[in-house]
Amino acid sequence: MNGIINVLKPPGMTSHDVVNFIRRTLKIKKAGHTGTLDPGAAGVLVVCLDRSTRIARFITECDKDYRAEITFGVATSTGDSFGEVTEEHDASLLTEEAVKASLAAFTGEISQVPPMVSAIKWRGKKLYELARAGLDVERRARTVTIQNIEYIGGAGWGGPKPVVLVHLTCSKGTYVRSLCADIGNYLGYGAHMSFLVRTRVGAFSISDSCTLEDIRAVKDISDIIIPTEKALSGLPPVRVKNGAVPAVSSGSKLYLPGVAELPDGLAEGVLVRLQGPEGLLAVARTRLDMEDTRRFVFEPVCVLA
Repeated sequence: MNGIINVLKPPGMTSHDVVNFIRRTLKIKKAGHTGTLDPGAAGVLVVCLDRSTRIARFITECDKDYRAEITFGVATSTGDSFGEVTEEHDASLLTEEAVKASLAAFTGEISQVPPMVSAIKWRGKKLYELARAGLDVERRARTVTIQNIEYIGGAGWGGPKPVVLVHLTCSKGTYVRSLCADIGNYLGYGAHMSFLVRTRVGAFSISDSCTLEDIRAVKDISDIIIPTEKALSGLPPVRVKNGAVPAVSSGSKLYLPGVAELPDGLAEGVLVRLQGPEGLLAVARTRLDMEDTRRFVFEPVCVLA
């Protein structure tokens, strides 16, 4: 059973819990998600099944959309509403205009320090494991990209703890809880992420996601499974001639004589889909031919045939 399921993860479950639910419900052994969503958060969790788990890394690299609720005046140890309160401030003087103006400072490339509750490893241990043991270690700042952050609305203005809703598009590796805390510090009142919904992962949107109840009730599993080829539709296709299919299927490089059709605008280092007459064969990276740098060679990085 190959393919992908776009799951609407409910709050209160870990991403691993959702994967285990799918394994049990669909009676499959191999399944994996393409990027952890916090237990308290909801939204899109892309789950790959069987051989399609090979493409998980390509989906992980995709940009993501989130809708986040920020509560000002309260900072917590985890950056969200599940941590201990570390600071409290009266944010009654904070204005809607000030929040809107601050968002420009967090658009583009920004530097973030990963939270202690993240899954990043430090000397072989995940940070959240160290946090549970009461440890706090030094973390290096990382550069992430916020393509867009949009103010949606706010409430509680004039009160000590106003709440704001924002929508953002960001790169892989962005910690929204850290972003919310940084916005609060920038404005001088402290803040934490009080709720989070992931609305998109690459080509997978929350409007097309299915709930756990949908998965449990489905009669024909093909109704909810997305073909691997469709999941990679964002990669430009390179058509492979019949005679080159066995070589590509075994992981060999594809040279121009074996190409039936090329897309326009290819550049070195770009990922492409190698398509045979009967479907997707592999994901490959374009390389310049060492013997003729005017031509490309396609080097498979993930064979799917």
